[in-house]
Amino acid sequence: MKRSFYKFIFFRLMGWKIEGAFDENIKKCVAMVLPHTSWHDFYLGIFTRGICDLEINFIAKKELFRFPFGYYFRWMGGEPIERKISLNKVDAIVNVFENHEEFRLAIAPEGTRKKVEELKSGFYYIAVKANVPIIPVAFDFGRKTVSIGKPFYPTENYEADLKILLKHFEGVLGKIPEKGFHAEK
Repeated sequence: MKRSFYKFIFFRLMGWKIEGAFDENIKKCVAMVLPHTSWHDFYLGIFTRGICDLEINFIAKKELFRFPFGYYFRWMGGEPIERKISLNKVDAIVNVFENHEEFRLAIAPEGTRKKVEELKSGFYYIAVKANVPIIPVAFDFGRKTVSIGKPFYPTENYEADLKILLKHFEGVLGKIPEKGFHAEK
């Protein structure tokens, strides 16, 4: 029922489409979502997740999971992380992967909705340390398309791997194009 409702709104009313698909056999991955220029990206992610009918997660500081919003954030796929002094953020997130049978982490490497010239590398090192693939996901407002790429297994050569991953985002426009990270052709 919920999936049909999401499809009706996303495809019929909003006029969007989805290209590609998540492989349901991949139970753990990092979904590299670009560009992130607007709060509109949040509901596009919610619709995409509902239509794909797979659990897709996000992480946030544990303080956000207190009453009254904690239940809602967990229901939406949220996972709290605690930033212990002895544990950096990448290691804290890797621990989350280790404690779940299924965990698909959606993360925006821009780290903000403002214009950035370089991506934050945490998404990459999370995938390396958790030994999971990276799946590029583009929210292209120019074509009204969510494009889900093929799983990419990092080689531990960040610069070389990033060039390969960014090919998926060439020509993609965010809701506010001037704020988006631009993958060069």
